[in-house]
Amino acid sequence: MSISSLLVCDDSNMARKQLIRALPEDWPVAVVQAANGREGLDAIRRGDVGLVLLDLTMPEMDGYEVLAAIRAEALDTQVIVVSGDVQDEAIKRVAELGALAFLKKPVEPGLLRHTLLEHGLLGVPSAETGARIEADEPNVQFRDAFREVVNVAMGQAAALLARQLDVFVRLPIPNVNILEVGELHMALAHAQQGDQLSAVCQGYIGSGIAGEALLIFHDSEVRDMAKLMRWKPANREGELEMLLDLASILIGACLSGIAEQLDVSFSQGHPVVLGQHSSIDELIRVNQRRWKKTLAVELSYSLEGHDIHFDLLLLFTEDSVARLSLKTAYLMS
Repeated sequence: MSISSLLVCDDSNMARKQLIRALPEDWPVAVVQAANGREGLDAIRRGDVGLVLLDLTMPEMDGYEVLAAIRAEALDTQVIVVSGDVQDEAIKRVAELGALAFLKKPVEPGLLRHTLLEHGLLGVPSAETGARIEADEPNVQFRDAFREVVNVAMGQAAALLARQLDVFVRLPIPNVNILEVGELHMALAHAQQGDQLSAVCQGYIGSGIAGEALLIFHDSEVRDMAKLMRWKPANREGELEMLLDLASILIGACLSGIAEQLDVSFSQGHPVVLGQHSSIDELIRVNQRRWKKTLAVELSYSLEGHDIHFDLLLLFTEDSVARLSLKTAYLMS
């Protein structure tokens, strides 16, 4: 099958740039881009898109919805999913929706070439045609680059949690912002919604980067989470132990994913209970001297089939931004 036009559909400029650079240089194909699933589906409907490299976690319309629409409308295109969501269930679902293959982010050029060859999509090499790949690389700023790093790490953490709890984790689009304390308060306040909260905090430092991870639970959902984790907390101390265990899984996996991509190493402190049965106002008031201005990454997880939500925040110190910018620049170069 000869492909003349390829669609790269991903909301991250960084991810699209990485993917375009991973394409075989001797592949005579024109590349078009879409920043969300709705834009991507519109491009497919216009025709002449022989192959889509599709992300899953996107605004407007996610990758699952795009795959479902392609099948429902019998659109003439092939799809390879390229995603940071590496849960076994995610891989299974995209296959059932008709995707040819699943590749994890960031994709290895050799594996991408092998996958294209395996499905007969690579076409005639440029040595015979004289043509080369046609693609404009998107401009990437620090926030977008770091958001993509977090996106991949978040997917790895979710896959670990999904295996341990036998659930499907709905992944958010990470929010990455540099915030003052007042702005951080506003960013967290929506998570409370009148409920009381329990929070676990864990510090980390390494390679000129430091910060704190904050995992926030709604008290109304702690009991349901305990059931999933097969804990039977008899008292408050038992609840705390369960929350510390969950925090260790999620925070450790997420930080490990970031460290691996940026080629850094983090030392993690012991997780501690920051507050239990407290309001956001109390949590911020107690810690505002430490947090001040921060690079804040917000991830709001939910578990499919369960009324369970929790927020993971990575709060990097202001001094860490320069080091993180330097590290992500290597990924962009």
